[in-house]
Amino acid sequence: MAWIWTTGLALIVFIHLLQKLLNLGKKKKLPPGPTGFPIIGHFHLLGKNPHQDLRRLALKHGPIMYMRFGSVPTIIISSPRASELFLKTHSLAFANRPDHEASSYLSYEQRNLVFARYRPYWHNMRKLCTLELLSSVKISQFQPMRQAEIGLMVGSLKKAAEVRQTVDVSMRISSLTANMMCLMLFERKFADKDLGEKGFKEVVDETMEEAAAFNLGDYFPYLRGLDLQGSARRLKKLSKIFDGFLERIIDDHVQNKKETKQSSQDFVGTMMAIMESGEAGFDFDRSHIKAVLLDMIFGGPGSIAAAVEWTLSELINHPVVTKKLEKELEEIVGLDQTVEESHLSSLKYLDCVVRESMRLHPVPLVIRECMEDCEVDGFHIPKKSRVLVSLWAIGRDPDAWTDPETFYPDRFLDSNIDVRGKDFQLIPFGAGRRMCPALQLGLTTIQLTVAQLVHCFDWELPDGMQPGELDMFENSGLVTSRANHLMAIPNYRLVK
Repeated sequence: MAWIWTTGLALIVFIHLLQKLLNLGKKKKLPPGPTGFPIIGHFHLLGKNPHQDLRRLALKHGPIMYMRFGSVPTIIISSPRASELFLKTHSLAFANRPDHEASSYLSYEQRNLVFARYRPYWHNMRKLCTLELLSSVKISQFQPMRQAEIGLMVGSLKKAAEVRQTVDVSMRISSLTANMMCLMLFERKFADKDLGEKGFKEVVDETMEEAAAFNLGDYFPYLRGLDLQGSARRLKKLSKIFDGFLERIIDDHVQNKKETKQSSQDFVGTMMAIMESGEAGFDFDRSHIKAVLLDMIFGGPGSIAAAVEWTLSELINHPVVTKKLEKELEEIVGLDQTVEESHLSSLKYLDCVVRESMRLHPVPLVIRECMEDCEVDGFHIPKKSRVLVSLWAIGRDPDAWTDPETFYPDRFLDSNIDVRGKDFQLIPFGAGRRMCPALQLGLTTIQLTVAQLVHCFDWELPDGMQPGELDMFENSGLVTSRANHLMAIPNYRLVK
């Protein structure tokens, strides 16, 4: 094993020196940035939570900052104005997603939406998903299911409230979002052994962790074939598990259609009908269906659960805000019934609370790749550079927000700033050509879940902890979740 590492290191040094020689005399004005080391670049400046380190460095070097990670030039964007330049003004140049090893194994060679290259295929697939899977009509179709699943969670929490049980709120929220996503995708939930020897959630979590882990091959591509860390081996194993699982799901839908003569109304059924009709307008087979399903499995439940979890955490820490939200819920909904989706448009303060939580706790980084050499704001941006738009830093920009570290939903009461990608101070779903197409589904689910948890329960911290004492430490990954699970005691509020 030692000879592999020695050979790999020698190859890195050789490539680094060769690049230095080829670039002599070709220097252009790059954005400012910290001093890096040969070969490794700026890896030494990042710790457990890279998004926090990047913000700290940007405060010193500016909102458009150059860094290098291994052999990959990287541009860090940390202000609303800079993000607008990259995601709107020059959006075409930065419409690609970078290739990395996890995407090649988990997206059927980039047939999905998240990592597909910016080509006609991506346009066609996004249009199909937006019209057939994520339209207002399709979202409304699953409204009874969302209401029923949230009702089941409220019922279980009500039982815990009767005996003053401390519950793992993070786990309850995570299970809820996973169940809702599976019902929309497959029309069923999954038991512990549906993905072999491991449970569905366990395999999803393991895959997300592997996808977010540091991988040498992503930063030194010429080492990828050596698989020095065993990443490729683990990703192959996980992709095989999911491929078998999704094949069984599709086969079940085919068999069900033969028996009932009707297509299922879930996402699999919808996509199978499109495939069989030949109306997609582009090559569309089982691999495309499986790629989009994995997008939904990996991208939906985790980010929605994290948003709900952070919002409830902030509310527990800020009882004055909670009282204002409870008052609005009592006036609009009443204490004799639970929240319905039809109430959401009238819950203005709820919308402010969710926006404020998303400002402080977004997906930390939006990733793009530069498709061609270009100039932005007077700086040269090399082709193949990675662009990291730090939503976490933008939400804390003191030039864009008053008291940016403070959770203060009232700032939105007289503000037109929303989360739909037109206001670059607040873009938790991204912006521009590759903005998240599931924005409406995600926002509806987050608002409904938060509203129900606040309307039905008062939340008390365990062990005599007082509001304001709940830790807000972060765990960095594909989404930024709580470092420690949210534990709390529910007290039922309703009179029904």
